[in-house]
Amino acid sequence: MEIGIYTFAERTPDASGHLLSGEQRLADLIEEMELADQLGLDVFGVGEHHRPDFIASSPAVVLAAGAARTKRIRLTSAVTVLSSDDPVRVFQDFATLDLVSHGRAEIMAGRGSFIESFPLFGYDLDDYDELFSEKLELLLKLRASEKVEWTGAHRAPIHGLSVFPRPAQDPLPVWVAVGGTPQSVVRAATLGLPMAIAIIGGELERFKPMADLYREAAKRAGHDPATLPVSINSHGYIADTSKQASDEAYPPYFDVMGRIGRERGWQPPTRAKFEAERGKRGALLVGDPQEVIDKILYEHELFAHQRFLMQMSVGTMPHAQIMHSIELLGDVVAPAVRKALGAPAAARDTSSPLAISYS
Repeated sequence: MEIGIYTFAERTPDASGHLLSGEQRLADLIEEMELADQLGLDVFGVGEHHRPDFIASSPAVVLAAGAARTKRIRLTSAVTVLSSDDPVRVFQDFATLDLVSHGRAEIMAGRGSFIESFPLFGYDLDDYDELFSEKLELLLKLRASEKVEWTGAHRAPIHGLSVFPRPAQDPLPVWVAVGGTPQSVVRAATLGLPMAIAIIGGELERFKPMADLYREAAKRAGHDPATLPVSINSHGYIADTSKQASDEAYPPYFDVMGRIGRERGWQPPTRAKFEAERGKRGALLVGDPQEVIDKILYEHELFAHQRFLMQMSVGTMPHAQIMHSIELLGDVVAPAVRKALGAPAAARDTSSPLAISYS
């Protein structure tokens, strides 16, 4: 199993009310990417948002900065809001990232969990699903051939034009990220694309039918499900003890989920619900290393997935705490999960001071 991290590069006041500068938040993020690489983690993802509480509106740029400081780790968007972007520019940006990183780039395409990008770039929310379907079709044509012939309803046609640069990888990996919509699952399966399931709340068993549907729909479409990876993307945080992990993760979690919940009409988060979701069947992977190991293995029993990504920073937490959580994921959790699943140990960069001395 590939094990990694993803972030939306949150930038909100911390528990003391302090707000980091944008420069410092991105500097911290690059250091997190560097440490994850040095510890032998497999993937680092950066999400796209266009809100004041997140700073990464252009994942490819952030990932390119990380590419210059890393050697092995795969670099993916998490997600690229393809519906409100131009697939040509998305392809060019990530092809460039692929060249800069020597073949480590991926696109994780999704419809987005927020809607700010649609009016910002002049798109109608009534076209929400049609925009994604059409633009994904174009993106796949762009990666399949240098010269493109394409016509759609929401973008000017392309008649026999070539798109450059071409990536180092052929094809450039494209994943589809889904929430809870069966149509999105079937679309990914029918196209033969890897799928990432975002699980941010509720019982894990509720999401098993999505993985089952994906593999059945892929089979019906003529694809071998064994060749199509599934990723489970979950909220999590690791500390030395279970109580420490809970006490450190809950305040920023309460802040972010409470604010988003007020926007969407959700029930406010409570500590009791948070603790329940830390249990074996819940969606949160917040705990000591053994608790997180057990939860990842339980997820694997349900989903038989090939990749696990943890969103550690649901809300703003001290950089040192996030770095220690990454250290525990790379040094303790990932090796134990790989051993339990019979996977080889990952390469670790022992030449780096970050990987050796950070605590």
